[in-house]
Amino acid sequence: MAVLDETNRFRTLARLMRDKANPPGVDKTGLRAALDAADDWVEANSGAFDGALPEPYRSTATAEEKTTLLAYVAMRRAGKLQTEEDA
Repeated sequence: MAVLDETNRFRTLARLMRDKANPPGVDKTGLRAALDAADDWVEANSGAFDGALPEPYRSTATAEEKTTLLAYVAMRRAGKLQTEEDA
């Protein structure tokens, strides 16, 4: 998947701000710079992530499925993904 276009970066920034996901002392400009860096990092490192995935997942999953997997892992690590099994 390619980096987010300007519209999607802006909408992601808006969501981060609504969710108050920026640390104290980081303004909108700083949060946008971090968002851009994170998106660019994902793009630059997508090959390494793909190579780390085991077969048969690597060869059968779509780019969207692989991105969803990475997002779920990141959200869980951040405490933002709750499951029925957590209850």
